[in-house]
Amino acid sequence: MKQLAWIDRRFCTACGACEKNCPREAIAVLPEGYARVDAEECIGCGLCVRTCPAACIRLREEGA
Repeated sequence: MKQLAWIDRRFCTACGACEKNCPREAIAVLPEGYARVDAEECIGCGLCVRTCPAACIRLREEGA
């Protein structure tokens, strides 16, 4: 099963680190103050997980 990035928006600081480091442009920081993952574009590489200073991103199985 494919893994996707999942962001706990309760702890997201909207810093943009994940958005800048995503090679597929699958993450966007929204005006609401948190980042969102586009499941169609995410390849589950984990770069966003390693670069998130708030540690609010995890890789999860698709559909979990």
